[in-house]
Amino acid sequence: QVRLVESGGGLVQAGGSLRLSCAASRNIFLFSTMGWYRQAPGKERELVADITSGGSAKYADSVKGRFTISREHAKNTVSLEMNSLKPEDTAIYYCSGVSPSGLGYWGQGTQVTVSS
Repeated sequence: QVRLVESGGGLVQAGGSLRLSCAASRNIFLFSTMGWYRQAPGKERELVADITSGGSAKYADSVKGRFTISREHAKNTVSLEMNSLKPEDTAIYYCSGVSPSGLGYWGQGTQVTVSS
């Protein structure tokens, strides 16, 4: 069974930074794509950023230039560096992984709260 475990969430003031990490229980080469999603209260879950096994990344327009996603194969982790945080970034952030066959996996989520 594959598990994804997020860490690094917390409370930060607007303009601050946080780094989220997602540790996989198996080699992340298992996943063709890994990503970060978020869900704010009363809103649908949305893609924040994802990255392929080849290192190609894409970002939501709302976070471009502020967030950076990376994969560390040696550590079986995917990270999300978040800078210049805004109150509207407040949400539960979820790590995801998709296998080449289309199987999807989710972490349990980590809360990020940005105060104004």
